[in-house]
Amino acid sequence: MARPKPAAKAPKVRKAQLTHTVGDFEAAFWPDESPVDNAVVMTMGALHEGHAALIRAARKEVGPEGRVAVTVFVNPLQFAPSEDLDRYPRSLAADVRLAEEHGADVVFAPLPEEVYPNGTPQVRLSAGPMGERFEGATRPGHFDGVLTVVAKLLHITDPDYAFFGEKDAQQLAIIQRMVADLDFDVEVIGVPTIRETDGLALSSRNRYLSETERTQALALSRALFAGRDVAAKGPAAVREAAAQVLAEADGIDLDYLALIDPHDFVEAPDDFQGEAVLAVAAKVGSTRLIDNVRLQVR
Repeated sequence: MARPKPAAKAPKVRKAQLTHTVGDFEAAFWPDESPVDNAVVMTMGALHEGHAALIRAARKEVGPEGRVAVTVFVNPLQFAPSEDLDRYPRSLAADVRLAEEHGADVVFAPLPEEVYPNGTPQVRLSAGPMGERFEGATRPGHFDGVLTVVAKLLHITDPDYAFFGEKDAQQLAIIQRMVADLDFDVEVIGVPTIRETDGLALSSRNRYLSETERTQALALSRALFAGRDVAAKGPAAVREAAAQVLAEADGIDLDYLALIDPHDFVEAPDDFQGEAVLAVAAKVGSTRLIDNVRLQVR
């Protein structure tokens, strides 16, 4: 008689520890001296499936014995005076649950005075020319604020890997350039954009869209996909196909549509060949949305 097979082991259940101070984070994230890989996923909260994908990618990279931290911090430095910092959605309890479900060990959710103990920083990192184009032209100083807080959080969390979404393509490119230019000892890894079944890129800002506006917002991804479909015909065809979709759409207040060389994040020339980013930014109603796709231009 065949021996019964042992029951399959249940997956390891992780309990994500919520911390608010640097000291508590360090005690939770490095409980001992065991040499394991560790990773960080930096967020501003209001976590959704896009963030979950980042956490899962981090867990996969460091393995079951590694450590994954998720930071939740609404960084005041990256908001302009005209932008409503207080309006940004906050849902810490739900964020901790999502982070835990997808593999985080520690959630670090500090108050501004913990990250900036000396008050508003007088010395900040500059994103330079890469931070002055596209999103930087619309939101001056935004990327300086992003880099300053990312640098601080990299020092605090001291990860082997840091994961960011490709949806914020310019942010990802600038962070990767900062790490390379300033010799940060971390590997920055981009994770592909997560979309709804109808193509809309997941974003915390989608909650501000009315039903009508959400339908109108689908023109952004349709435009990007149209450009990607003709990438073999060259840059001019990509731009024309995407622009045509947007020209025929209702409710889109276009900021920019650009085919971008991802190395320095500049507009790709007409004879460009290779990997490019087709990016769009627009207001739908009062909500500003960004999206992009990566494509091979020939």
